[in-house]
Amino acid sequence: MKPPVLPDNVAALAFVCVLLMPCAVAGLALLAAGLARSRNVAHSLLSALCAVGVAGVVYFAVGAAWQGTPGGREAVLWAGGRPWGWIGSGRLLLLGVSGDVSSAPLFTMFGLFAVCLAAIIPLGAAAERWRLGACCASTAGFAALVYAPFAHWTWGGGWLAQLGATFHLGGGFLDTGGAGTVQAAGGLAALALAWILGPRRGKFHPDGTPAAVPAHNAAFVLAGCFLAWLGYLGLNCAGALLFARCDVRGAAIVPLNVTLSAGAALLAAAAVTRLRYRVVDASLCANAWVAGLAAASAASSAVTPAGSVIVGLVAGTLVIFSVEWLELRLKIDDPAGAVSVHAIGGLWGLLAAGVLANTGPEQWLAQVVGIAALLGFVLPAAYGFNWLLDRRRSQRVPPDAERRGLDLHELGAGAYPDFMTHEEF
Repeated sequence: MKPPVLPDNVAALAFVCVLLMPCAVAGLALLAAGLARSRNVAHSLLSALCAVGVAGVVYFAVGAAWQGTPGGREAVLWAGGRPWGWIGSGRLLLLGVSGDVSSAPLFTMFGLFAVCLAAIIPLGAAAERWRLGACCASTAGFAALVYAPFAHWTWGGGWLAQLGATFHLGGGFLDTGGAGTVQAAGGLAALALAWILGPRRGKFHPDGTPAAVPAHNAAFVLAGCFLAWLGYLGLNCAGALLFARCDVRGAAIVPLNVTLSAGAALLAAAAVTRLRYRVVDASLCANAWVAGLAAASAASSAVTPAGSVIVGLVAGTLVIFSVEWLELRLKIDDPAGAVSVHAIGGLWGLLAAGVLANTGPEQWLAQVVGIAALLGFVLPAAYGFNWLLDRRRSQRVPPDAERRGLDLHELGAGAYPDFMTHEEF
């Protein structure tokens, strides 16, 4: 079988939407850099560029072949008398992709930008203590061993996508915009790295209470939210056109739902922080905005606008309490809130899609199966690979590098040479 051939108008709109996806990458990179301290900001942004480069090359080499496209070749396991597509079996080095009448190049371009977006999510959780070389090696493993197989299950016609046909569970696992494949996968990898690297120096007092480490540049953080909004509009519109088989008119509801979810999440966070802290917390509101975008990415074409508001309100509230719970209870240091925003937000979006999407009464069970696959495969695989990498050579910089800042330690110059940046003593 070959990938489906999309109508010309649908393919043209999907192409334009895919071109917007790098805006989401830029937005998340700015947000993570702004939430870091000034002595690490150049390192943070360069790490994001390196992660994009490594993820792209790995996707070119093996990822596209292993992810595959709907209707493409795959390796199948037979169990219980049913086929279970577990990984794509296309040609390596993109040798099978050409500008023919099929839509394979369009699916491949979408997958390339999606893996780049997923790859920079862990940077926020590992900020200020992750070596640049370790970041590149970890990203390569994530793109090849974690992202590509799961992306085949959801977007390449694999077993999760076929749950509707094989077990009559709604329309199969619903994840048109990558709430699981991109957001939750990247967020769970961020959780694994935060566990392995441990907290930053001085983050926790001797009695175990966390110390506040304010963002160095709120303008970066909030500007990143605007860029992320544009990128997620492209991501979700392209996903709806490619995987939900929406036509141009059907895709018109996607930007509406994505924006409503993000806006509701931000308003929920503003209200909660105002009530709890007597001030509106800008960084938590920014995280809630992105969490709303992440949660909406599960099924933005199959949920009503009222449902999208509910998705956003819950996502924005969850982020506030998740950030606090991870710090106070689990002692996890996540400078950019990547675990709460992307893992918790993405998983909530997937669950909400099972209840709110108009794809059948059994859709919720397909979503639960997909969430179980994320927790049962992505988290152990990301943790195991990074643990082995850390055993070979510590992924964390030495204590003196944290004190001086990674800009000076690994790059030899700070991001703000005309200003004195804070240094721990």
